[in-house]
Amino acid sequence: MKKILAILVMFISLSGFSQYCSGEWITIDDKTGKKKSIVKLYKKDKRLYGKIIYLYPRKGREPNAVCKKCPDDRKNKPLVGLQIIRNCKWNGEEWEDGTIIDPENGKIYDVKIWLDEDNPDILHVRGYVGPFFRTQTWKRKK
Repeated sequence: MKKILAILVMFISLSGFSQYCSGEWITIDDKTGKKKSIVKLYKKDKRLYGKIIYLYPRKGREPNAVCKKCPDDRKNKPLVGLQIIRNCKWNGEEWEDGTIIDPENGKIYDVKIWLDEDNPDILHVRGYVGPFFRTQTWKRKK
């Protein structure tokens, strides 16, 4: 009986642990390996959302840059404060069925988000269209 209870407690804590991706995350540029931004992930009405809260300085970017190429309500909105992740729902293992926008090109992708199995300070963010995808690794801001 104690073994079953211990396994049940461990399972419940692991499934709750998997959802723990709320907070601030440092995004890393795929090409340069440099820090790009800090995104705050938060839950609202059992859905996960994310907005840019800080942009690391970068040559060629205006200090008050806006999303010029965004096709929807985010068009010409400041990048800082821009909601880039919308409407993800928890499936028991990962966040899915939401969208992510790339403010640099204005493209909107389906998204899946999950914590690294071995390191809860690493988040995998996969944007995809059909069978094509790209996965970024974000690091928890401490």
